[in-house]
Amino acid sequence: MEAVRGMSDEKRQEAMEVMGRAYQLHMKGEIDQALELYDQSLAILATPEAYTFRGWAKSFHRDFEGAIEDCHRAIDLDPEFGNPYNDIGAYYLELGQPDDAIPWLRMALKAKRYESYCFPHYNLGRIFEAAGKLDQAREHFGRALESNPGYALAAKALRRVDQKLAETSHPEPHGEAGKP
Repeated sequence: MEAVRGMSDEKRQEAMEVMGRAYQLHMKGEIDQALELYDQSLAILATPEAYTFRGWAKSFHRDFEGAIEDCHRAIDLDPEFGNPYNDIGAYYLELGQPDDAIPWLRMALKAKRYESYCFPHYNLGRIFEAAGKLDQAREHFGRALESNPGYALAAKALRRVDQKLAETSHPEPHGEAGKP
């Protein structure tokens, strides 16, 4: 039994090394080459990380359906891995389907193996802001910043929502009635 475990550990390490090279290409914008290496990694050993990152690479080609399929495969392998839940939600946002995104983003927030809770909070904030639910948007942008204080997009979104809330609570006087 120990020999089998050692072999699977070696396979996992080899698959993760190939996936790491794919990620480096991905970050350089070499998406097609990255996709090839993600495929190689998955051929060595299917991992939730490789499926999730391959889905992310597919999204760069606007293949959101393929990206969502890969995220479902990742979830099948590890339901506690949070990245694919957030990614599915983000892809539904890109497809203009925010109502479909919400349950996936909420599942990301419940995932036990996840290091970036700021992303589903930010994405939920985007949905609520677009729907005019500014208090809920503010709450999620704030939580995104609590999770990652350096998250510039969330900080900018929070300032924008705070401005909108200030404008709605203190409307400028208009017309003659507003003159002193």
